Amino acid sequence: MTIMTSPIEALGRVVPAGLAVLLLVVAGAQARTPTESFADLVEQLTPAVVNISTTQEAPANPHGGGEGADEFFDYFGLPNPHDEGAPNGQPVTSLGSGFIVDASGLVVTNNHVIKGASAIMVILEDETQLVAELLGRDTRTDLALLKVEADGPLPFVQFGDSDGARVGDWVIAIGNPFGLGNTVTAGIVSARGRDINAGPYDDFIQTDAPINRGNSGGPMFNMDGKVIGINTLIFSPSGGSVGIGFATPASLASPIIEQLASHGHARRGWLGVRIQTVSAEIAENLGLAEAAGALVASVTEGGPAATAEILPGDVILRFDGIDVPTRRDLPRIVADTPAGKEVAVEVWRDGEQVTIAVTIGELADEPTALAAAEPPPETTDVTPAETPGQVTVAGLVVAALTPELRTRFSLADDAAGLIVLEVDEGAAHSGFEVGDLIVAVGSREVDNPEALAQAVETLRENGIDAAFLLRDRAGSRRFVPLEFGTG
Repeated sequence: MTIMTSPIEALGRVVPAGLAVLLLVVAGAQARTPTESFADLVEQLTPAVVNISTTQEAPANPHGGGEGADEFFDYFGLPNPHDEGAPNGQPVTSLGSGFIVDASGLVVTNNHVIKGASAIMVILEDETQLVAELLGRDTRTDLALLKVEADGPLPFVQFGDSDGARVGDWVIAIGNPFGLGNTVTAGIVSARGRDINAGPYDDFIQTDAPINRGNSGGPMFNMDGKVIGINTLIFSPSGGSVGIGFATPASLASPIIEQLASHGHARRGWLGVRIQTVSAEIAENLGLAEAAGALVASVTEGGPAATAEILPGDVILRFDGIDVPTRRDLPRIVADTPAGKEVAVEVWRDGEQVTIAVTIGELADEPTALAAAEPPPETTDVTPAETPGQVTVAGLVVAALTPELRTRFSLADDAAGLIVLEVDEGAAHSGFEVGDLIVAVGSREVDNPEALAQAVETLRENGIDAAFLLRDRAGSRRFVPLEFGTG
């Protein structure tokens, strides 16, 4: 590669020989490419990539998509039917991409490409238009499976090994940007395992291969011509490619597509817990050697975890023999577990590891909130007169619930715990606010202020400088450390 050696030869005259050799090795590595052209590969793959045209009824108000609707379409790279100029009350056409995975006419795309569509049309490379039937969709992974009928077998592509993809590998994206028809772009895998808070099973492949509006649902190929990702969304202030695109990995998509083909919906295991991250501070408070696992913030009543007596405050370390390194790993592991299977769940509780047998349920089709996002509390500026039985603990003034306090703070009849009446400046950074409920210290529930004060005093005497409190805010529960020092 003479284009690279000339500068190195010149550099060798002014730097030590050893360094020149090192630079030559690095330059040679940078210059290597897997092929002189992608043309042969693209020629084989393009016939299986399709354009998807959908028709849906526009809202009565062109801007009436609801709060966040515009951001949704911009975020996922779709034409926005709420843009100014859309015919009021008239059908709106949107364009996306997809690919055929079976000669019988099974087509994979993103759910958001066909969401709300009253009619779906699949357009082949030769401009043949085929009416598509929706076989199934999965909102949690934003996948959908369509079926078209053709006169004969259709060209198709296969899923590949996305787990084997490495950062720096070449990839090709084929899709329908801006409605132009099949367009090919190339780039590299920029990152693996991206969690961008798009859903509970985030594990995106990031790429710098240009992906634009209309590429959603199209395939990302490796150099073996296998689909290792489904181009799902982009990060872009303008709606155009800025070199940050995300694809759902084949390892996640392929099993879901098989389930959509067989059952019309995804079948996932369900444990019935809300979880949060185990921070270093929480790990220290609980006596864990390292910040690992998933902390159980609350348990769904009547769910598998509740039946097996998994408790808030437990830290799930292993599930069915699989380590749970972080909170974000558990939903995927549970989802991949067949409903009805009895598994061993290893939890950290009260300073020791406990194994619990749990029979896994099946997650309902409709998604539920799994993350730790919390609704803003009702802002009620209340400075009550001193409530009988209230105590001050580490800057928090708390009291047992009474009918009057339930009314004042609009609490449900079944709300439990201690109500926070005041938060002084020293405790303001703790994350507690007036109107919050303190449900438990660690895994032990508290229902009177004296029990909380005694628990904190015991921790202080043992040289521990923070209490691990289960906070309930507007029905959303989360463990929060309350620092108080050991002085």
